[in-house]
Amino acid sequence: MYESGAFVARQLDPVSDEQVQPNGVDLTLDAVFEQTDPGRLGTDGKTVGERRELDPENGCYRLDPGGYVARYGETVAVPEGHVGFVYPRSSLMRNSCMLHTAVWDAGYEGRGEGLLVVHHPVELEPGARIAQFVLAEADHEGEYAGSYQGENI
Repeated sequence: MYESGAFVARQLDPVSDEQVQPNGVDLTLDAVFEQTDPGRLGTDGKTVGERRELDPENGCYRLDPGGYVARYGETVAVPEGHVGFVYPRSSLMRNSCMLHTAVWDAGYEGRGEGLLVVHHPVELEPGARIAQFVLAEADHEGEYAGSYQGENI
């Protein structure tokens, strides 16, 4: 069962009333990155490729078609007994953009990131609401203790 937006809001910081939705909380855009070097996923571990942070021009990121990494503005703490999911806001999709994300395990704390795929030039303002974070009840053994714990805090 998915939790209410009010419950989800208690797991994020900062959060404004405008971000709280009936079934989740909108995540805002903090920063946009462009990957500059290859990464690697192997059987012996992973390496995230180097990236550079883009600078907004006149208060907006002006993004051409391509893949980018979007960092969210809110710190999230996934409580025990739950799993988190991030979905793109429909306004993002209606502007020919997609946000790809992964499962957020119980115990994860940090400011996460998503893969922002731009299919048509778009302008995104820092602080704009680009995604919605939801929590669902979930059985699990243990809690997240991976390399992304505490990221971007």
